[in-house]
Amino acid sequence: MSMFQKITVQPGVNIVEYVDGVCTRVLEPGRHAKPARAQYRAVSVRERLDLVAPQEVLTSDGVTVRVTASVRSKVVDPRRFLEAADDPFALVYLAVQVALREALVDVDAESVVRAVRRTLGDSVTLAAREVAQRVGLDVLEVVVKDVILPVELRSAYAELVTAKTRGLAQLEAARAETAALRSLANGAKLLDEHPALARLRLVQALPYGSKLELSLADAPADSPSE
Repeated sequence: MSMFQKITVQPGVNIVEYVDGVCTRVLEPGRHAKPARAQYRAVSVRERLDLVAPQEVLTSDGVTVRVTASVRSKVVDPRRFLEAADDPFALVYLAVQVALREALVDVDAESVVRAVRRTLGDSVTLAAREVAQRVGLDVLEVVVKDVILPVELRSAYAELVTAKTRGLAQLEAARAETAALRSLANGAKLLDEHPALARLRLVQALPYGSKLELSLADAPADSPSE
């Protein structure tokens, strides 16, 4: 009779084998021989998503903003994951919090909202990845979801955007009015310089069936006199 039994490892899981308290191997999915005194600890190696609670961060101009982020990570070294720390994910979580604060300490609130948000995730990912590697994790991505300003600043920005939009609308209206006046002025000058054209325009403007009586002053110069 064989002294070894069998153990089956399911997909998405690695099993760390210990014999007499010493790690002997890491079992990947499949069927493996099981020594008599072996003990096993299963570790999920599937990708996971952790939400970082809103962080209140002070910007360089003294404004407190709330930043929310999500962390995508996975276990890449099951043995180190089990042996390096009691709670590896907590260490990564803390690294993300610290990185968010350090990334915004020299940035003003307006820049955070307009530009930094797009690049903030990359710098935080690099900082969290350094910590994660020490505990057998790989941080795939840190996504900065929201940067929330205080209510007072949000109201002020909304008023600013409204004022800018209203000003642009008024400017466009003024431009349209100026163009219309310029067109009317050019038309009036043209009619003044060409009386025949003015009479033609008058005839065109009359309702259908109307009769137009011309005075002698309006008659053409070459018409026969009575």
